[in-house]
Amino acid sequence: MSVAPGRPDPLADAIAIVGMAGRFPGAPDLAAFWRNLRDGRESIVFFTAEELVAAGVSPAVVADPDFIRAKGVIDDADTFDAAFFGYLPGDVEIMDPQHRLFLECAWAALEDAGYDPLAAPGLVGVFGGMSQSTWLPLLRAIDPEGTRYGAYPLRLATDKDYLTTRVSYKLNLRGPSMNVQTACSTSLVAVCQAYQSLLAYQSDMALAGGVAVSVPLKSGHHYHDGGIFSPDGHCRPFDVKAQGTVNGDGVGIVVLKRLADALADGDAIRAVIRGTGLNNDGAAKMSFPAPSPDGQADAIATALAVAGVAAESIGYIEAHGTGTPLGDPIEVAGLTRAFRTSTDRTDFCAIGSVKGNIGHTDTAAGVAGLIKTVLALEHRELPPTLHFSAPNAAIDFAATPFVVAATRRAWPAGTSPRRAGVSAFGLGGTNAHVILEEAPPRPRDGADGASTLLVLSAKTPTALEVATSRLADALEAGPHLPLRDVAFTLRAGRHPFAWRRVVVAGDSAEAVRTLRSGDARQAPAAHATATSAAFMFPGGGAQYAGMARGLRAYAPVFRDTLDTCLTLLGPDRDLASVLWPDDGAAAAAAARLEAPSWGLPALFAVEYALARQWMAWGVQPTALIGHSMGEYTAACLAGVMTLEDAMHLVQVRGRLFETLPEGGMLAVPLPEAEVRARLPRGLAIAAVNAE
Repeated sequence: MSVAPGRPDPLADAIAIVGMAGRFPGAPDLAAFWRNLRDGRESIVFFTAEELVAAGVSPAVVADPDFIRAKGVIDDADTFDAAFFGYLPGDVEIMDPQHRLFLECAWAALEDAGYDPLAAPGLVGVFGGMSQSTWLPLLRAIDPEGTRYGAYPLRLATDKDYLTTRVSYKLNLRGPSMNVQTACSTSLVAVCQAYQSLLAYQSDMALAGGVAVSVPLKSGHHYHDGGIFSPDGHCRPFDVKAQGTVNGDGVGIVVLKRLADALADGDAIRAVIRGTGLNNDGAAKMSFPAPSPDGQADAIATALAVAGVAAESIGYIEAHGTGTPLGDPIEVAGLTRAFRTSTDRTDFCAIGSVKGNIGHTDTAAGVAGLIKTVLALEHRELPPTLHFSAPNAAIDFAATPFVVAATRRAWPAGTSPRRAGVSAFGLGGTNAHVILEEAPPRPRDGADGASTLLVLSAKTPTALEVATSRLADALEAGPHLPLRDVAFTLRAGRHPFAWRRVVVAGDSAEAVRTLRSGDARQAPAAHATATSAAFMFPGGGAQYAGMARGLRAYAPVFRDTLDTCLTLLGPDRDLASVLWPDDGAAAAAAARLEAPSWGLPALFAVEYALARQWMAWGVQPTALIGHSMGEYTAACLAGVMTLEDAMHLVQVRGRLFETLPEGGMLAVPLPEAEVRARLPRGLAIAAVNAE
């Protein structure tokens, strides 16, 4: 592997893609998007004249023989859950659908990354852009005098300037919030900007993407000889019959983190960005809208150099690939020029374009290609490029490193990780290229299959039922998913709403059965009205042999806290032998626990560690109560005494109980007034001494 000068460790600057969300023609989610891609399905819709007129297209336009009645359409792009995001109906009435979809997609992307969208940690940046608003002219036609809506509210609801800041406001994200506008390369440029923000430590996590939705949703385009649009509504990237592209709506967002942080935080890494290249053609081209092979080649070469990887290690290029007779040859020429700086090999790198499937999604085109490529890396499979029969006559593929991925094929492993490049070139000359690498192997801890608690919540009972069904579908479709990881994401990566459901299951199959069960006693729904919790700790006699075995295996805070308690206890009491005894030693462990000098420290350690685990899971007590031995646990958690002092007192108490005559009394370690004086503000504690 070649390494760029001054970059001995290229992965030090790598950025992880930890979450993705998107909606594209024929695909309400990314699972459907991938199915369409791998199955070679075109998602362009051809409309009847009656459909277009009913949608609001002028009858004269529809009757024009050069008007092509084809477009890639997002289903339900005209709907929005206003109440979910706290909007009034009047506010949503004037909001551009692009603003709505981008906000929804941002929420979904953060959830896919495993983060509560309303409580994402650190500085979270937002980088994105949208197409020109076609919603605003419709509103102005309805209200030509500007008296119904008002100029200022209309501007806030439709202008490009407020796309990303709306997301930052609604989700309380405090990192940089930047609108990016570079025409067709907008969303991939947004990814490049987010990449730089993370490397500069201006963001700890970043959302990047774009959206393009034009209204009427059902529409088409005018064909002009020599123009960029297709005469038949099909886009044929790199093909001899290519005559242009077709419009498509779309929205996509990726969530990025520094790779080192993602690994340390245990994030589910979907792919890695190794490097990016970003530039402009300048004046070295035939006209302002014309592309330049020189500018494109320089951006690609820069990305390879920043990534520190050899061109020969790239197995796939997701091209801009608009299917125009002029643009495709220029793009292949630029790619070839960049690759030829380090290799003379031919026919080793596949090339394709998503535009054959969904059309040209304008400002969302770059992120559509990026998401497609991440999915290909995950599935280790290259989907087909549609409508390719023979190469464009101006492209001599035999002399290039590239071959069109015309059919679905496996993506075999090589001597280096699977890598790909993604290009997006904006009209006006802003070129972006991103080098992707497959995610590093994810270690497994090999924990046993103890019962797992799955928690769901939603704003309404109906939404809770939908969430329940979707979870069952996901577990059924992915039985390989570690159930404990699913449970963690549901608990820590989803915002808690008022309507709740909990399910306990030992494996995915049991979880699916319970989730699909109509028996409310197995999976009841409840409305959460309480906003506080009290921790209650029992006294001596509640301990039993092996009581730490199951939880210790999969609850890291419990395990680490318990180990700390045992270390403080010292070598005189080997509590491991009673808290998680070896097979066959349960009887001996139970006998030891009958002695207070063993049983009381064991009970305290488990109570304290269990409380810390619940607190790490987000359950913060507003009251603590303990009976007998449990009062020490409550006092320690309340800050009345340190853990070291508590462990010492517990040991003393245990020994005293073994030496005091029957019926002896042991005083509370601190007077009640002093206990209350030491309490953190707002925390109540009750201690009962019942000996």
